[in-house]
Amino acid sequence: MVAHLVRLKVTLLRNGFKRSVWQVVGIVIGLLYGLFVTGLAVVGIIAVSITAPDALATAVVLAGSVVMLGWWVVPLVAFGVDSTVDPARFATFSIPRRQLVTGLAIGGLIGVPGIMTTLVSLGTVASWWRDPAALVAAVPAALLFLATAVVGSRATTTLVAPLVARRRVRELLAIVALVPIFLLGPILSSLDGAFGGRDLDGLVESLAWSPLGASWGVPAAVAEGRWLVALGRLAVAIATLFVLAVAWERSLSHSLVNPVQERAGGGNRSLGWFGRLPATPLGAVTARCLTYWVRDPRYAASLVFLPITPVFLWFVAPDGALLLILGPVAAYFMGWGISADVAYDGTAFWTHVAAPLRGTVDRLGRILSAAVLGVPVVLLCAVLPPVLLGRPADAVPLVGVSFGVLLTAWGASSIASALFVYPVQKAGENPFQTKANGGTTAVVSQLGGSLAVATACLPEGILAFLAIRQGSVVLGVVTLVVGLVLGAVALVVGVRVGGRVLERRQTELLARLVSFA
Repeated sequence: MVAHLVRLKVTLLRNGFKRSVWQVVGIVIGLLYGLFVTGLAVVGIIAVSITAPDALATAVVLAGSVVMLGWWVVPLVAFGVDSTVDPARFATFSIPRRQLVTGLAIGGLIGVPGIMTTLVSLGTVASWWRDPAALVAAVPAALLFLATAVVGSRATTTLVAPLVARRRVRELLAIVALVPIFLLGPILSSLDGAFGGRDLDGLVESLAWSPLGASWGVPAAVAEGRWLVALGRLAVAIATLFVLAVAWERSLSHSLVNPVQERAGGGNRSLGWFGRLPATPLGAVTARCLTYWVRDPRYAASLVFLPITPVFLWFVAPDGALLLILGPVAAYFMGWGISADVAYDGTAFWTHVAAPLRGTVDRLGRILSAAVLGVPVVLLCAVLPPVLLGRPADAVPLVGVSFGVLLTAWGASSIASALFVYPVQKAGENPFQTKANGGTTAVVSQLGGSLAVATACLPEGILAFLAIRQGSVVLGVVTLVVGLVLGAVALVVGVRVGGRVLERRQTELLARLVSFA
């Protein structure tokens, strides 16, 4: 039965190459990228063993702990990463539990992450070539590491399955997952400066006794001649694997008897925004788009970078000087965030076509809905940093350039979303997954629109730079006026041009959206 489950996993993966050409291309690119990263990791660890053997234990334990943490945490936030052999699909089969657990565990290594981890583990074993005893100890350590990574991954996903069955929870986890990824570089840079050699040794020693790094801590201790320490770490690694295996087996048994089902939200009798806004075409479009902003995670995903950006800017420049650009950056995200609105509508765009709806009304409704959140957010991001930095006079030019960017981006988005539609994530899907086809159109529209916004905002941008650098109140007021005026002009032009383009191309856009469904 174990062999049958493994063959099933291999067959399912092989069938992935028999689908669309673009899916095959995506799989091949993923494999090549995985092999490239794996090669770099193996070469790096071997290079450390040759050039800096004293640092080998530190590198192995640190890297192994990070990889182990990734195996345990990533599946919790990247739902749907590997559902080829979903345990829930075996609920109706009388497969012995131990055989099912063993088969699923081995199957967990069949795939890009499993192959990468296995190859890196083999390279890590080879890195102890200088010490025969450590080399021998590294073999069972690698097996323990692989088993703990896979079993821990399965255990955590099975344990939290009832929680992530809620779509909103999955969407929130997917969005939150980007925070540490986005800040990984600054965090590592800060840790590098914060930890001295002695502090780093203490961190490695702690990790080597933890479930994350105990397995790779065994050959490290053997290489240092600390045999009792090696036995202690081996006991920690074995105990970790045992606890995770028991937890997985019990949670799997429960899930097979009580399969987790998708939970839908409760019914809501209220009309929401439709009951609060006027019963006019403009009110209907605004209410519909406001509902998107409140309930659609794809819109929340476009804004997830906003709370992270000031943290990132502070890491880059601890004196806080870069925080002054927070307003224009937030304005760009809030303004350009509606550039794919029609694509996000999907086939529901037919309601706008069938109404019929004037193009300018459609454009204005989408902008008004974005303004409900965009205006206060941009105002806060433009005013708060200079005030906190003790430079309140800089708030005037920053407000001018920020709202110039916001209004200009709304105008550009009104034209872009009427010109281009491309495959996007459907409602309910992971808001951060990418579509294989339509990439060229997306890149052209996003890059072209961003360049257009940047070019149109050069006047107020230059004025704001001069006003802040010279500390000129007059230039600050001029920047405010110029930003608002030029932004308003760009907004009006964008709404009118975008509205005419939308009326002319709406049937063509709908046909393309239907083809993407």
